[in-house]
Amino acid sequence: MDVGFDTELALLAAGLIFLLALGLGVWKYRQMVTSETHLAHPYVDIAHRSALMYAFATLLVAVFVELSAWPTAVNLTAAAVVVMFFVGAIASYILHGALRDTTNQFTHPTRGLRAAMVALIVGEMGGFGVLLAGFVWGGSFGA
Repeated sequence: MDVGFDTELALLAAGLIFLLALGLGVWKYRQMVTSETHLAHPYVDIAHRSALMYAFATLLVAVFVELSAWPTAVNLTAAAVVVMFFVGAIASYILHGALRDTTNQFTHPTRGLRAAMVALIVGEMGGFGVLLAGFVWGGSFGA
């Protein structure tokens, strides 16, 4: 099968995020085994679950990259923005899990959390919106 370079990079990102999720599962398991409550820290659990979901979401992004009518540079940029925010979210969960500094980052939000959340919303929805529009533009709906 011949897929574009932009699609290959999106698939690579999905595979790397999935591999990260598997590693986070080991960390979660280790915490469950050694904890008196047999539970991992909430943010270790969140990091593991979100990485699993983001890996499959990145596969969906790769499909829309491949089917988009936009030029490679546009698709690659849109996908990169989405994946960057996926990975950034996972990294923040890993950080909270490693530091054990909170069980809910919104209870006592840091100064930049609101701005980061707005950027995440705009980046993820905007990036995917570009890919979805490229799919619709290049599609043969009603033909």
